[in-house]
Amino acid sequence: MDLLNTLVDKGLRRELPTREEALAVLATSDDDLLDVVAAAGKLRRHWFGRRVKLNYLVNLKSGLCPEDCSYCSQRLGSDTGILKYTWLKPDEASQAAAAGLAGGAKRVCLVASGRGPTDRDVDRVAGTIKAIKDQNEGVEVCACLGLLSDGQAERLREAGADAYNHNLNTSEGTYADITTTHTYADRVDTVNKAHAAGLSACSGLIAGMGESDEDLVDVVFSLRALDPDSVPVNFLIPVEGTPLAKEWNLTPQRCLRILAMVRFVCPDVEVRIAGGREVHLRTMQPLALNLANSIFLGDYLTTEGQAGKADLEMIADAGFEVEGAGEVTLPEHRVAGTAAGGCGSHASAGCGSHEGAGCGSHEGAEGAGCGSHAGGGVCGTAEVPVANEARTDLVAVRRRGAGTDLAPNA
Repeated sequence: MDLLNTLVDKGLRRELPTREEALAVLATSDDDLLDVVAAAGKLRRHWFGRRVKLNYLVNLKSGLCPEDCSYCSQRLGSDTGILKYTWLKPDEASQAAAAGLAGGAKRVCLVASGRGPTDRDVDRVAGTIKAIKDQNEGVEVCACLGLLSDGQAERLREAGADAYNHNLNTSEGTYADITTTHTYADRVDTVNKAHAAGLSACSGLIAGMGESDEDLVDVVFSLRALDPDSVPVNFLIPVEGTPLAKEWNLTPQRCLRILAMVRFVCPDVEVRIAGGREVHLRTMQPLALNLANSIFLGDYLTTEGQAGKADLEMIADAGFEVEGAGEVTLPEHRVAGTAAGGCGSHASAGCGSHEGAGCGSHEGAEGAGCGSHAGGGVCGTAEVPVANEARTDLVAVRRRGAGTDLAPNA
């Protein structure tokens, strides 16, 4: 296809595709899907080889959020049955992080629900960052605490944070349809604050909320303009008890097209498959590794994910390798002038979100999980979702790890 050859050539030059070209990727047929994956895979391998970066989420504070994000199980007034607890102590968070690091993760993502941190909250997180870094040399730490006030990004950087995650989630034109308690501009402002403070910026999207192809292209082009080091792609998990509980609009093929489009628009950026991969990609997860170079290991913020052991086996079976702690994630031109081992083009380090599981003010990527395998296993045998029907069988609320007395899944 001439379209795919053009997109590969542009990606190798880091040239932005046209909106029409990005829309055409989303409109390709199932017959052309493997060609689309192969073309985007050339860019993934050119800029990132066959490495897969592993990230691990620690939910520092669960539920109790005053925001009304429609996709989020922690939203104001939600009745989702999730774990609810206030701030973990630094040693508790460090212990939770250790499980993910032992499983191969090189980045720990510290997430807290809420509109944004108070100065006291920033102090709490600073103590947690110190506890984790004191016990794990070389670990990257990304914070995801919601909307930042002036000076807070700088304080997090001084405390040792490498990156900050805050997702745009959807297009500016439809943002008010999913959230009314803050604005799209608020989110852009927080990403810019992270940039300005020298943190590696991480910002992504949530697909599957009923948006159009044009909305998806709008948000990805907006992300390209913000120039984050990491773009987490979340696939909505319609958690029972949220306003979007019946929004089952995704198929594995649709998810692969979305990931390919993101790769074509952001060829040299860490693209992370975040919340929802187990539910919506199912047995096609290994194929998606040809598009994305980063995933979350184990469970998410409030829901279960695929077993960590299954994640590692999937990576190996697909012919990829886990990125080592000493390897730099991003291409050289994006880390020029940064500290060794980092991954940002904006100062020292890191490039992740976790959000991956979602977060921006905590949130909806998080809701990922697969529920049919408490101890782990792949969702390949799951029944194909029917649009607009709730599927409580595919989503299990997290009952282990942070905030519980049970060992985490990593």
